[in-house]
Formats: sequence, C-alpha cells, structure tokens
Amino acid sequence: MPLSRKTVTRVQTGVRIEKRLLKTLKIIAAHKEMGLGDLIEGIVLHALEGKQPFSEDTLKLIAQAKASTGLDLAAKDSHLLEETP
Repeated sequence: MPLSRKTVTRVQTGVRIEKRLLKTLKIIAAHKEMGLGDLIEGIVLHALEGKQPFSEDTLKLIAQAKASTGLDLAAKDSHLLEETP
C-alpha cells in the first residue's frame, strides 16, 4: 500500500546554527537535490523515532563533507558548545 502525502504548514524561523555544521548540511542537501529545510525535517523526524536518517552511502558523503568544512564536532559536544565573544 503506497504512503499517502500529508499536508503541513511550514513557518519561517531564525534558528542559529554552528557555521561549519550549516555548511555540511548544505552539502548534503545539495547532493540529495533537496532544500535545507526538507533535509532538517527528515533528520528530526527520524531522530524522534530513534531511527538512523542516513544510508551508508550518505554517511560516506557526510564524512567527506565534514572533512572539507573542518567540522570536528560530535554528538557528545552538543551541550558543551560556546560561542566566541
């Protein structure tokens, strides 16, 4: 049985995000030919269900993107980030 499409209401938001993380997400979104917002929605929906949002091929792309953007952050760093003054 095919999945049915859901109608949603999207809102514009002013979320602040670490610069290298944003660059990495933009690379992934471009590679998948999707918008950044669509990518973030997908990641969050997967995370809320405790599911892995990325295939093995995409994880390889992510490793390359992180290297090219200098992103050295990991999940363990998520609550320890400080902004430069």
